Amino acid sequence: DLSEGKMTADNEIEIKEAFQRAQKGHNNKAKLVASLNSRYNKLEDKTLFHEEFVHYLKYAMIVYKREPTVENVMEFVARFATSFQPPPKTEDDGARPEAEKEEEEEEEDDAEDDHPFLSFLFNFLLESHKASSHAVRFRVCQLINKLLGSMAENAQIDDDLFDLIHQAMLVRATDKFPNVRIQAALAMTRLQQPKDPDCPTINAYMLILENDTNAEVRRAVLSCIAMSPRTLPKVLKRTRDIKENVRKLAYQVLAEKVHIKALTIAQRVVLLQQGLHDTSEAVREVVCSRLLPAWMLRLDGNFTELLHRLDVENCAQTALDTLQAIFRGTPTEELLQNRAQLDNRKLVPVDSLSCENVLYWRALCEFIKGKGDDGDEMLEQVLPDAATYADYLYGYLKAVPLLSEEQRADFNQLELVMTKEFISQQLIRLIGCLDTNEEGSRKRVLAVLQEMLALPQTPSSLVSLLTEKLLTLLPDDHRRIQTVAEIISDVRDPIMEASKPVDQNMSRRQQVQLAEVKVRILEAKQTLEDCIAAQDFSRAGELKDSIAELENHRNQILQEVTESSQPSDKEIRAEKSDPETLLRCLIMCAELLKQMSIKTRIGPTISALMSSLVLPSIANAHPAVRNMAVVCLGTCTLHSKELAKTHMVLLLQIAQLDEVKIRISALRAVIDLLLLFGFQLLSESAATQTASQSQSPERQEEDAPHAAEGLAKLMYTGRISSAKMLSRLVLLWYNPVTEDDTRLRHCLGVFFQLYALSLCIRVHQEVVEEGFLPTVRTLMNAPATSPLAEVDINNVVELLVELTRPSALIKPSCVCLQEVCVHDYLAVRMCGEMLQDPTAPEVRLYAKTLSNLELSRGETVRKDLQTLLQQLVQVVKDRVCLRALEKMVLQLADAREQAELLRPKEVMQVLNTLSKKLQLSECRFIVGALLRPCEVTRALVCTGQRKVGTAKGGRKPSRRAESSERSARRQNVPESLAVVRPSRRAKIAALEKTKLDLNTLINQEANVS
Repeated sequence: DLSEGKMTADNEIEIKEAFQRAQKGHNNKAKLVASLNSRYNKLEDKTLFHEEFVHYLKYAMIVYKREPTVENVMEFVARFATSFQPPPKTEDDGARPEAEKEEEEEEEDDAEDDHPFLSFLFNFLLESHKASSHAVRFRVCQLINKLLGSMAENAQIDDDLFDLIHQAMLVRATDKFPNVRIQAALAMTRLQQPKDPDCPTINAYMLILENDTNAEVRRAVLSCIAMSPRTLPKVLKRTRDIKENVRKLAYQVLAEKVHIKALTIAQRVVLLQQGLHDTSEAVREVVCSRLLPAWMLRLDGNFTELLHRLDVENCAQTALDTLQAIFRGTPTEELLQNRAQLDNRKLVPVDSLSCENVLYWRALCEFIKGKGDDGDEMLEQVLPDAATYADYLYGYLKAVPLLSEEQRADFNQLELVMTKEFISQQLIRLIGCLDTNEEGSRKRVLAVLQEMLALPQTPSSLVSLLTEKLLTLLPDDHRRIQTVAEIISDVRDPIMEASKPVDQNMSRRQQVQLAEVKVRILEAKQTLEDCIAAQDFSRAGELKDSIAELENHRNQILQEVTESSQPSDKEIRAEKSDPETLLRCLIMCAELLKQMSIKTRIGPTISALMSSLVLPSIANAHPAVRNMAVVCLGTCTLHSKELAKTHMVLLLQIAQLDEVKIRISALRAVIDLLLLFGFQLLSESAATQTASQSQSPERQEEDAPHAAEGLAKLMYTGRISSAKMLSRLVLLWYNPVTEDDTRLRHCLGVFFQLYALSLCIRVHQEVVEEGFLPTVRTLMNAPATSPLAEVDINNVVELLVELTRPSALIKPSCVCLQEVCVHDYLAVRMCGEMLQDPTAPEVRLYAKTLSNLELSRGETVRKDLQTLLQQLVQVVKDRVCLRALEKMVLQLADAREQAELLRPKEVMQVLNTLSKKLQLSECRFIVGALLRPCEVTRALVCTGQRKVGTAKGGRKPSRRAESSERSARRQNVPESLAVVRPSRRAKIAALEKTKLDLNTLINQEANVS
């Protein structure tokens, strides 16, 4: 018995000493583990060791805070518990004899089945995971996580134990405390079975990613979830998480665990679109430094292969942004080595052109061009001179076929032509990287562009881009107008040869006459020969003269026949009015008007284009032609106020009567005119009458987003100042019908903040204030069948209050807070509304909102609000509203008025509340302070600064102590002392004092025992 007691004492000292040393981070935990392990292996009865080990472990498990000492203890326990596991196999084990391998396997099986301490510790933790203390639950999950993580990769545990751990962690994954959920999620990392479609861990992880409100819990699940076809969509969705850290970790996980080939083209494009344009710099940095390099590494650094994995034809801008991001992190020398497949002319051979390599060529040239003067020498290595490139571009564009309607039905031919058009667009955009400072090169490029615009086989999709590059090379607006007008004239009125129609009757008569003359010539020649033979020379002379006349007549007939059969050399201009030609001309005209300076007035050339091309095309039967004509008309009217007045009525009619796309174009034109010239354009009665015509509900829904965007622009620029209009926009933003309209939601969401907060303009604040009550009335009176009945009124009210909060305004330093504070007037409005009908259902909403207002400190406003609130207290019967109003009255009153306003009933309520937390002396002091109004504030401050906690059953203080305490409180007036910065040694000492030491608790328990 004595030996057993001595061994027990020795064990207790050994375990206690191990726990004490484990608290310090500088101690070697491996030695502690080995020492304690050897002690454990020497024991025959290990039950007492288990109990004592757990006894000391409990001291650490009741601490919730992440103290360093406790974390060291947890790490030590995990190492010691897993030290009984066999070491992991190495590569050298394969060269050992088979007999030794079999013996080791048997030993390992025995060891795996016989680890009583690890089983005991797991069972203890599983029994404790349902503890009422959140600290214990947290430490249980943390220790299970460390135990499972410290085991070898080939470690095995009992199936029953596996199930128990699994079930316990699934329960703790739904714990009330986020830290417990985090550790439970981390603990289940090695319990996942990605190949099992019904794996409960995977299901729990996906549920947490979708529904957990804590961002750190979602991050923990992201860090440990296994990638599979089921989990990949959930991880992709976290790239759009509301929290920056979650989005950042999601991109890191995708870079490390997901191969680029495991993603679809759409998923890759969406990832890059969102990641490269994320609002957070940290997220963008992760995409550039982690995701893209990981993809390039898996593709062996092949840029063309990366672009092939993206949809470059439909998402060219995303592909360009991706290449630019990669180029920024790549050395310049490496970029020149990886340049496209250029020949000795620094051109990509026409046969080798593809969508991927031409886009890479363009991205590389634009990136080098963006370096400025530093990139000029590099640009010469990847791009030829302007004249050579112009000939290269002209040769490729001429080879692009123009398909007929029958050929367009063939998908293969259509796809081939679309690919060639995409390549042509990239080649045209490369013109912006050329060096066109030399006059000869610039003239050659201009000639090529003009010729391509005039060619009938040039696709319409290239006309706008060709015109843009042409106008960029021209210096002034006058030359631009002249050049484009000439091209439009050549396209619409091409020069053609005039050919006369052949008259068949005339040709037949000429042939008959020619035959008759030929016969007469033959007869005369025969008669001449006879006369010469008969020596009748006088007759022969007459026949000779007649033959000469007949031959002259024959030559005249032959000349007439030749002239009638040959085409005429005369050239004439024939006007073309087919939809394709008109569309090409209108596209060039629209691009010209966009590139012109707004100060350039309408000249004779533009006026001629308007009268001969634009206005007639508005009545064209082809919708695309009409739409482009409306765009041209709207852009042209921006250059002349008189022209805008003339055609405003026409634009308003088009905005109501035509097709959707054309109506939107006309609506945008009207908005632009109103932004530039103001509402004076609508002063005429005809325009006003046209604007007031009604539309069908279907058309209103189609035009609502664009109309709302236009109204937001007009209100932001100050062209409109209407509370009713702002109320309509707020209701439109909250309307469930517009929930799927992302553009409208984003536009209005940005507008509200810019309109009310970014500019410190009192008019904007007053408009929001005036629109408050109409908005609330509309929502309160909305019928049950209206979509507005589903809107949360509290959310709308909170938005309007925040938009008018003075502390949230971004204002210049010269603007005083009272100048823009509209919460005072808003409070008066709500009080007046409540006085009109104190029993209305919205009274409770107004009473709640009053306490959220940020009122100014003006004496006049305070007294007015006090008067209104006191009237409301007398008429309002609802208890909730009454408490809110009385609270508001107390907030507005000063210290002396608060004592007068506090009724005996309220004093008793205060005392009942405080008596549960404060000592009797403090309660008596507060009663005295309530009787002396001048000490109310001091009493509340003193009781608030005093610590409330008191030991149960503590001794009552004496009266002398009470009096001294009271005098001390009265004399305890804070003084302004100079702040002395503590030394570094003092800071370290203070930090050491705050650290938790478990030795005190352990020793205290030992002394008690």
